[in-house]
Amino acid sequence: MIISKDIKPERQIYRLGAMLLEVLQGTSGSVIELFDLYQLVNRQETISLNAFFITVDWLFLLGAITNDKGRIVKCF
Repeated sequence: MIISKDIKPERQIYRLGAMLLEVLQGTSGSVIELFDLYQLVNRQETISLNAFFITVDWLFLLGAITNDKGRIVKCF
């Protein structure tokens, strides 16, 4: 289940996904390297690599991003 009462609200996947999309929207191009995106997100708020990958997977499943040989492509 995505929503849980046991974890902190600031660590919910919905919030992290919104933050990641906001960072992506602020980038100039439509393609960004995966770890470059991780560094940009970590400048805004420190998150674990595990939480980052779960968020990227979730956004991929939603169709908000795609993968191109290790690079993240915006679908918006």
